[in-house]
Amino acid sequence: MPRTDQASRDIPASPERVYAALTDPEALAAWLPPAGMTGRFDHYDPRPGGTYRMTLTYADPEGAPGKTTADTDTVEARFVELVPDTRVTAEIDFKSDDPAFTGPMTTTWSLEPVPEGTRVTFTATNVPDAIAPADHAEGMSSSLLNLEAYLER
Repeated sequence: MPRTDQASRDIPASPERVYAALTDPEALAAWLPPAGMTGRFDHYDPRPGGTYRMTLTYADPEGAPGKTTADTDTVEARFVELVPDTRVTAEIDFKSDDPAFTGPMTTTWSLEPVPEGTRVTFTATNVPDAIAPADHAEGMSSSLLNLEAYLER
């Protein structure tokens, strides 16, 4: 059954700065990977209909085996919507031989101005069944913490 996971965090930065961090590949590679992972883009074309391919590598594959190889998760994605300073939506497909990880999963980063900065809400719909809800919640929260730390620099 399709599942939706969501995490949110108020980040002390303007929506403009948050949106810039959501759409710049160097920024994304720095903050998007959850704790215990690193990331790199093979290509990145940020426009509606544009695509990207990102590989996340686990520091310790024993604790969290990858979906693509023993120590990696590779995703191919297509941007659905980019609304400056408001929202970024993409369809994500995990590259995996295990059909339980196949998608597409839709991710939406929504930005809402709040007095302290920006409320960032990360929503994932059609989450593959094989992604454990607790692990996904932890990863989403970790990415939001990373985003806040990145913007505090």
